[in-house]
Amino acid sequence: MKTFSATPADIDKKWILIDAEGVVLGRLAVVIATRLRGKHKPSFTPHMDMGDNVIVINADKVQLTGNKRDKPNYWHTGHPGGIKSKTTGEILEGAHPERVVMQAVKRMLPGNRLSRQQMTHLRVFAGSEHGMEAQKPEVLDVKSMNKKNTRTA
Repeated sequence: MKTFSATPADIDKKWILIDAEGVVLGRLAVVIATRLRGKHKPSFTPHMDMGDNVIVINADKVQLTGNKRDKPNYWHTGHPGGIKSKTTGEILEGAHPERVVMQAVKRMLPGNRLSRQQMTHLRVFAGSEHGMEAQKPEVLDVKSMNKKNTRTA
């Protein structure tokens, strides 16, 4: 039997809606990265963009375990002495809390051109409203997949 290699004609993309309220960030990022790459499909081909389009809502209500809310995130402005930092909690309470989810998913994908293309199929919204109703997304309940996906304080 020959090894199957998908062609662009074989690719069937779907729209997936995920509610991030009360879900642990790392476990959510794993599910999203798997869907973006297409590894959940039996016809997965590593060099093709065959993943689904993913919509994430309520990104500001994502949960973190341990002391990760107080962990600093560093970046550099490009100027001498331009290192800056903010804690994850400050980012979640700030103007763009969806960046925490975007960064977690980005770091779970390989660092190449294909993963940068796959990241364009991810849409993250801080609130419960999204403008993607016309795509008729299927709801994926991450909370019910595993009891560890939710945080019980």
